[in-house]
Amino acid sequence: MEKIFTFTAQNLDDTDFLALEFAKAFENKGAFVCLYGDIGAGKTAFTKLVAKHLDVKEKVTSPSFVIINEYLSGKLPVYHFDLYRLENEGVKTIVDELTEYSRPGVITFVEWAEFSDFELPFDRVEIRIEYIDENKRKFDFYAEGENYINNLEGMKH
Repeated sequence: MEKIFTFTAQNLDDTDFLALEFAKAFENKGAFVCLYGDIGAGKTAFTKLVAKHLDVKEKVTSPSFVIINEYLSGKLPVYHFDLYRLENEGVKTIVDELTEYSRPGVITFVEWAEFSDFELPFDRVEIRIEYIDENKRKFDFYAEGENYINNLEGMKH
């Protein structure tokens, strides 16, 4: 896994800008995105903002209790997993589904990816979000796979 860049958002407008850049970088190819961070770090907020910039019309909510939400109204399908309630053993039961949602042409966000105690068997983006204060967040972007590395490289300013 290669670290590509770090972005520090001073406020929600900065996070919105980052989400716009991410949406533009992946709207034609899709991406499988693992999100890491403590509760309140901004995983769902980032997902909502990316979905907004992909013209998703549905209300984007945390899939904590349903495991996955699907949004099909935007420029490409957006799938949003939350592994928190599954923890390690439960995640093993959905590896096939995660692999299915790693196909090109869709964007899949996986919150609480740290609950998977296995190496995901495909290329992906990893975003590690750190809560600095009420408004400020640090985003570290990593990638596995040449296409994802190139797309993230294109986001660096």
